[in-house]
Amino acid sequence: MADIHLAINTDLAREILTGFIKSEITRVGITRAVIGLSGGLDSALSCALAADALGAQNVLAVRMPYKASSKDSLDHAQLLIDHLGVQSKTIEITDMVEPIFKLDAEISNMRKGNIMARERMIVLYDQSEVFKGLVVGTSNKTEILLGYSTLFGDSANALNPIGDLYKSQVRQLSRAMNIPAPIIDKPPSADLWAGQTDEKELGFTYEDVDKLLYLLVDQRYSPQEAIEAGFDEKFVTIVTTRIRRNQFKRMQAPIAKISNRTVGYDFLYLRDWGT
Repeated sequence: MADIHLAINTDLAREILTGFIKSEITRVGITRAVIGLSGGLDSALSCALAADALGAQNVLAVRMPYKASSKDSLDHAQLLIDHLGVQSKTIEITDMVEPIFKLDAEISNMRKGNIMARERMIVLYDQSEVFKGLVVGTSNKTEILLGYSTLFGDSANALNPIGDLYKSQVRQLSRAMNIPAPIIDKPPSADLWAGQTDEKELGFTYEDVDKLLYLLVDQRYSPQEAIEAGFDEKFVTIVTTRIRRNQFKRMQAPIAKISNRTVGYDFLYLRDWGT
């Protein structure tokens, strides 16, 4: 198999990403950030970067457990809150989502997970108004490419500092920024139902898929070239199909074009408007 290196310069990445957070938030006249803190690695890194960029006192970390959420998730989120010294709130979503669950006795775990993800975003954007801070995203590049997120749920945010980092690179930067080891070392999980893990649900490891995605996306390999580089043909097909199928999650909803200056096509930047 091709020798694939995903190592990053963590000092430079930290400088770029904290600068990004500060510039994107302050350019709209705001100085604060709000983050949904799950107890997982991605939200921990986004929170640490925001605290680094804006000051811990200007970051609100919100824990939003459901009654079936893992106690470890709550404990790890609190571990990070204490480690960083950010402000925090805990808002349980059980009573918010249960009435929807009860509308259909046959509701699946997938539907429940999507409902919970969207309810958490309702809570976050409400707290954004209370705290006067922008919602910071927590999806990494691997998840975004694979569509492993809920549209208008965990994929919703005002800015995303870690969206160009593969999962393995999130781990590298997290270690460099001294994220507590229990958060880095545990199996990645959205904690949507008991025993759920990302890699079990996806059907492959982040380590393997990161390498394949790097070739397909960053190095512009064709699927056939990725197979020739040593990747299993079935695996390549699964991953490329997911990338294609989930493009709609990575885009603003398309607008039918009937004028010369259509938002998303011709009107793309604010540079002509003084920013």
